[in-house]
Amino acid sequence: MTAPATPNHRLRSILGGSAGNLVEWFDWYVYSAFGLYFAPHFFPKGNPTAQLLNTAAIFAVGFVMRPVGAWIMGIYADRYGRKAGLTLSVVLMCAGAFLIAVSPSCESIRWGAPALLVVARLMQGLSVGGEYGASAVYLSEMAGRERRGFFSSFQYVTLIAGQLLALFTLLLLQAVLSEAQLESWGWRIPFALGGLLAILVFRIRRGLAETQAFENARDQPRSSGWLLFSRHPRQAATVILLTAGGTLAFYAYTTYMQKFLVNTTGFSRETATWIMTAALALYAALQPVAGALSDRIGRRPLMIGFGVLGLIATVPIFSALERVHSPFAAFALVMIALVIVSGYTAINAVVKAELFPAHIRALGVALPYALANTAFGGTAEYVALWLKQAGVERAFYWYVTAMIGVSLITYWRMRDTRRHSAILED
Repeated sequence: MTAPATPNHRLRSILGGSAGNLVEWFDWYVYSAFGLYFAPHFFPKGNPTAQLLNTAAIFAVGFVMRPVGAWIMGIYADRYGRKAGLTLSVVLMCAGAFLIAVSPSCESIRWGAPALLVVARLMQGLSVGGEYGASAVYLSEMAGRERRGFFSSFQYVTLIAGQLLALFTLLLLQAVLSEAQLESWGWRIPFALGGLLAILVFRIRRGLAETQAFENARDQPRSSGWLLFSRHPRQAATVILLTAGGTLAFYAYTTYMQKFLVNTTGFSRETATWIMTAALALYAALQPVAGALSDRIGRRPLMIGFGVLGLIATVPIFSALERVHSPFAAFALVMIALVIVSGYTAINAVVKAELFPAHIRALGVALPYALANTAFGGTAEYVALWLKQAGVERAFYWYVTAMIGVSLITYWRMRDTRRHSAILED
């Protein structure tokens, strides 16, 4: 089935693909949002920072499977279709969510509890590894040339919306359940909900249209890891380097920020949740604006803007957040960070997709991205908490700054993919 040509059909396909992406990322981010509550369930009672450190370590372990998922399902999406890749990824996410929802506590099965948590996160890591590449490519190929930046930005709109939905779920449960109920059994609810939503997404994705770019590439060489790194080494290296600073900044400013506001700044868990919920809502709204701007002025200026501002502002923002007492001041500082990183998040998917020809595109987007994301994004919380426990928390601010600088060099040297795109179809 070829991609529909009419704008309405195109828009329907993009919205359908985006809705699935939202549920995938809701399931992924529920782990981070509820980590403060379920950490004692899986790990022995003790120092709260140590429990969070163990939880963050398993969050990082989930990222270990992302390159494997990117490799397997990137090839799968290149060979059998973007729709097929999207459908397979949601099945794995569903299974992981249900496994966490029914896991016994460490008091019941001791080491078996964290072992089950690891297995579930490995499954979800495999799913997300394939999801990113398949959804980035699907949205980029389905969008028309003139609005590709705008429509592809909805990948991060739904990614952020998944995180936001996880936080809204947390706020709702905080409002209707006591702290003791949340820590005892309430944290299971969002994982069960995520599994049920994934079943619905499976049905939606089975009805998506395939892209014209995939149909046109059927007679090209079959996608493989060897083909990617032997024929397209420069593009693969570009994806790794442009991702390193962007993904680290994203996780530092979003998933870790909620814990930072509690563990370092001193806000209550509820106040930190409200701050991040409001900030992420505005952040999501910024993505299409930045994506549309890239359709007018190009992708490269936005990425350079993120690199320069991130290099200058990261240390001052985190340092200022250490000392704030007003939730409104904290919100303003977080929003400055999120506006800056929008120069990367809104357009990173389309930039990567525009680097590769169609027959290798899903793997080319997914695998180098997953390698960089595992090394830098997946370890962000662990590195930050480890440095805090070691008494040198501010070293994390400089680490984020340094990696943004590495990516800035890449942005400066690369060609603007809006003008030099490998996506040939309109």
